[in-house]
Amino acid sequence: MTPTSTELEALLMQRSLTDAQLQTAAEASADFRILPDATVLKIGGQSVIDRGRAAVYPLVDEIVACRKAHQMLIGTGAGTRARHLYSIAAELNLPAGVLSQLGASVADQNAAMLGQLLSKHGISNVSGAGMSSVPLFLAEVNAVIFSGMPPYGLWMRPAAEGVIPPYRTDAGCFLVAEQFGCKAMIFVKDENGLYTANPKTDKNAKFIPKISVAEMKAQGLHDSILEFPMLDLLTAARHVREVQVINGLVPGNLTRALAGEHVGTIITAS
Repeated sequence: MTPTSTELEALLMQRSLTDAQLQTAAEASADFRILPDATVLKIGGQSVIDRGRAAVYPLVDEIVACRKAHQMLIGTGAGTRARHLYSIAAELNLPAGVLSQLGASVADQNAAMLGQLLSKHGISNVSGAGMSSVPLFLAEVNAVIFSGMPPYGLWMRPAAEGVIPPYRTDAGCFLVAEQFGCKAMIFVKDENGLYTANPKTDKNAKFIPKISVAEMKAQGLHDSILEFPMLDLLTAARHVREVQVINGLVPGNLTRALAGEHVGTIITAS
């Protein structure tokens, strides 16, 4: 039975916020799905945008065609330039929070470039507080672009080892999908999906069409195609209980994935 607001408020006033009974009561309250008809796309920085015109222009054309039938929130990765910044900042012994800000600046650049390419189609780039205007953009043109790096900045949770920010653009895009209650999360990469090994270096790598987070961890694949912490976010999610990884360099893959086809690899929460 869902608790009333009065009952929940009474618990909140009387108990610790980590109290078991309070947590159970809060869990019983259903989340409101803000954008249930939208899909979040994460366009890889290193895998797509860094490849330049040959990779980006066909994907832009496909996005424009798809927006006639699909609402899309398009997040950008950071890529090679962020890795260069990370290497310099880490060698200078700067903390994860500073590296997070540096990585965000590159994801912002990629969002700005993608926004310019799509501007003639009315598809805009939003950032920060502008995320509150996303429903208006979707209502008008069915698509909007945002920088995929979550805005933790100096509040970034330190990594267990090293100083590379653990929550980067994969996590940022997924969090947008989950918090808006979107219907799907698609990661657009430069591989067909998840493999048993790196297909770029191992010719014996086998393609995996569908797998759970637990299976990925058991097979040691949890840090092979998506950021490791993002998989933990997936297992804790209420709305987005699976994500899809597709090869955006293959024409038509994005269109098929948006239509609900099983393209690439599907990773499930359980």
